[in-house]
Amino acid sequence: MKKKRGLPLKIFLGALALLLAVVAGYVIYVFSAYYRVEDNQTLEVKAAGSAGIGLEVNETYRAASYNIGFGAYSNDYSFFMDGGKESRARSPEAVRENVTGAMETVKAIAPQLLLLQEVDVDGTRSYHINELEELVDVSLDGLYCSRTFAQNYDSPYLFWPLTEPHGANRAGQATYSAFPIASGLRRQLPIEGGFMKLVDCDRCYSVQRIPLADRSAELVVYNLHLSAYTSDGTIAEEQLTMLFEDMQGEYEAGNYAIAGGDFNKDLLGNSAEIFGVSGPAYTWAQPIPARLVPEELTIVAPFDREKPVASCRNADRVYGPDNYRVTVDGFIVSANVEVKSAKVWETGFRWSDHNPVYMDFVLR
Repeated sequence: MKKKRGLPLKIFLGALALLLAVVAGYVIYVFSAYYRVEDNQTLEVKAAGSAGIGLEVNETYRAASYNIGFGAYSNDYSFFMDGGKESRARSPEAVRENVTGAMETVKAIAPQLLLLQEVDVDGTRSYHINELEELVDVSLDGLYCSRTFAQNYDSPYLFWPLTEPHGANRAGQATYSAFPIASGLRRQLPIEGGFMKLVDCDRCYSVQRIPLADRSAELVVYNLHLSAYTSDGTIAEEQLTMLFEDMQGEYEAGNYAIAGGDFNKDLLGNSAEIFGVSGPAYTWAQPIPARLVPEELTIVAPFDREKPVASCRNADRVYGPDNYRVTVDGFIVSANVEVKSAKVWETGFRWSDHNPVYMDFVLR
């Protein structure tokens, strides 16, 4: 009788030991599989069409930035890391519809410089569709002279949520130009250590050099996607400081500098008040401290006073009037770049949890 009563306990303890071994093995796998993409990595410049006549001073050009959210975020989508329910795009068809819809919006904006973020090239969450080559390049065929792609991260397999794991994902930033890009470079950004590096993955910005038509100087274009899922805001400040120092150096060398992308910072400073929404004090949605910005650089927050539109929604629920909204997408320009206007293009968050932003500028 004693043996019979002890059998269930042995089975339970054996199962518990097996479970702990699996969990320990998974933790070891995640930390051992994690790596950071090398710094100062030269990017391939891919020809994408015929070249324009070349950049000129005193001419008006348009730059646009769009975080396409790996093709998952239709306006009725919620994401588990934002407090929502879903972890992957709903289907391969949904990925194709969202990315293609985003590119049709880009065509309507018609920028000479296009900066895209969160473009998956191989992801569980996006059904292993190479969004860059199969969707974006195809949609924009013939519209741009050249492009680069900088891998932002290559995450180990995230086995959460258990019912539909987020999986392993490789994504990055794509930069398209109507003028020849002479070279591209990936710069590795500082990130948080410990467990948080697994949550926020790797981070970078890409640097594209575009010579002026007379070769007197270069327009240096930065495509960025700064950290979001951090335990505090100090890492974001370190990332911004690195970017600012890089851009300031280019300006002092006689070049023009423009950065654009997803800052994961409240560029307006008071977005909740402007858009009449409330929400927690998200670490990713804090203003950029003015003390960090060199006097040679200017933060350009896209905004239309007559028709204020946010660039991003929190995806804890489907999109609606009570969604937390904030403008985190925008630009930075050096003092020799004159900004004529900067606005958010309203899409109703139909194709992504971001609206695209655009800026008309002149090189002086």
